[in-house]
Amino acid sequence: MTRSWAQPPSDGPSTVLVTGGAGFIGSAFLNLLAVEFPDIAWVNLDKLTYAGNPLNLSAVANRSNYYFERVDLAEADAVFDVFERHRPDWVVHFAAETHVDRSIQDPKTTLDANITGTFNLLEASRLLGVKLFHQVGTDEVFGSLGPEGRFCEITPYDPSSPYSASKAASDHLVRSWQRTYGLNTRLTNCTNNYGPRQFPEKLMPLMILNAAAGKDLPVYGDGSNIRDWLFVEDHCEAIWLAACKGGVGETYTVGGNTEVPNLQIVHLICEEVAKRMGKDPAEIKKQIKFVTDRPGHDWRYAVDTSKIQKKLGWQPRMSFQEGLAATVDWYLANGAWVESVRSGDYLKWMQLQYGSKP
Repeated sequence: MTRSWAQPPSDGPSTVLVTGGAGFIGSAFLNLLAVEFPDIAWVNLDKLTYAGNPLNLSAVANRSNYYFERVDLAEADAVFDVFERHRPDWVVHFAAETHVDRSIQDPKTTLDANITGTFNLLEASRLLGVKLFHQVGTDEVFGSLGPEGRFCEITPYDPSSPYSASKAASDHLVRSWQRTYGLNTRLTNCTNNYGPRQFPEKLMPLMILNAAAGKDLPVYGDGSNIRDWLFVEDHCEAIWLAACKGGVGETYTVGGNTEVPNLQIVHLICEEVAKRMGKDPAEIKKQIKFVTDRPGHDWRYAVDTSKIQKKLGWQPRMSFQEGLAATVDWYLANGAWVESVRSGDYLKWMQLQYGSKP
């Protein structure tokens, strides 16, 4: 798909620092933008936790305008050192511990990464003259919806998990650094992303790989929880557009306008996998196993995207049907990547969470 990327303003960046650039969304962002804008230096600051994979960056790893720094955001001195050496003009902050279940099992690690890490970035940005700080947020900070309504930019925060609470705190820090210190910030709160290179603890890749391998398809509760789904490249386009064209201190909610119950997602994946493997979808659906629901499991997320559509002209380009098919194709065709992420941490986590190995 050909994308039309927003052009930076006349005083735009010569260097952009991207945190969490080896993760799912951050790597998609770098793979697209570092190629599209070769005159900009792109610095990837990533701790390389279990979900950070250097293989995600195959499109840019050898480019002269790409630089990698392995740093823990919770270590302030290391963060300042990167800023002093590279002097970024813009910061795009993806890095976070993002898995809700992990945050329930180990909340301190999540809080250290998402709150202390964001604070360190903001301080480095303030003290070293960063011109723009873009916070990549989540719709989970708003809590849970009933059957009607949508979250929007002025919805009160009501987080349910340690993960969403930590992201809410980091959003508040970003806003306060804008209001108190005058840091030029943007903030986007996005719905569930999907697409290639997502760590296979998340719903879609887990179900695709397990469906193909004849393994259990674990579904929380009765599978009625509803999420809105956005293809990852559409999200990247929204972030870049907000950075280039958005207003100082503005927030934009970003989503795919595609609400689907979790169980329906699993059924659709079973059908896509069956089609490619020449199997009966009904046989693969027999692998579905309902497991105990997670604590504080929000029932429904959906966002109103009218602001970013009206103010910045953004809308998702990839239909859900096309995006899901492309995602299934990618995971089934990239066995080497899958094996590279099935490390000890991943195996231990799956054993702890679901009582079985992937």
